[in-house]
Amino acid sequence: MELVKKSQAALEFIMTYGWAILVVLVAIGALAYFGVLSPDKFLPSRCTLSAGLACMDHAATNFLGIGFGEVIVVIKNSLGYDIKSVSISATKCSSSTTTSLLKNGDRVTLTASDCNINSGERYSGQVNITYTNVDSGITHTLSGNIVTKVRSEII
Repeated sequence: MELVKKSQAALEFIMTYGWAILVVLVAIGALAYFGVLSPDKFLPSRCTLSAGLACMDHAATNFLGIGFGEVIVVIKNSLGYDIKSVSISATKCSSSTTTSLLKNGDRVTLTASDCNINSGERYSGQVNITYTNVDSGITHTLSGNIVTKVRSEII
């Protein structure tokens, strides 16, 4: 009879903690579902590219309010050789700029325009930079990611 009372006490102890843990997990799940724990609100802007091209600065800008903007990236050539025909393409954008020659160690500003982005949102997209090695003539494409808040600008 003594063993039954000890088992009942142990079972009640475990069940009490079990219900408490379940309530905490449900509360955390509800907060995550409604976006309170969304990491996008807390993470800083970032720009990462493959090795060889350094992302010095970046911005996403919206003009005229809705769906017309551009993504700007400032890159530095750290490949060890000169490159030419450097162009950029970005997610949600349809056109881009191309520069003729970028010497080793130099910087250039590339713009992907006609972007379907809205002010106040976070732009998160893939960026592809295509270039040609001046010495060999071989074309390469490096990819990276940009996460930043879209700022509003009036023309």
